[in-house]
Amino acid sequence: MATRDVAALAWLVEAQASGLPSFVSLAAGIQADGPPADAALRLPWSTGPVEGHVCRVKLIKRQGYGRARLDLLRARVLAG
Repeated sequence: MATRDVAALAWLVEAQASGLPSFVSLAAGIQADGPPADAALRLPWSTGPVEGHVCRVKLIKRQGYGRARLDLLRARVLAG
């Protein structure tokens, strides 16, 4: 399991100083997010399980295009 260490973001300073456009842009984006990026490293919660269910529902929905109505989609989502 990956560790969640705020000190691991120290590389952002080096990325901005590198002068490479993609690194500078990435570092600026992460630093602009500030509190959410910090909370993602400090707090133990994860949206992983929810994202997994969303992906599963989208897959079922795509499989039913042109063939199914909402009642069949509902039955497939609740059955799985």
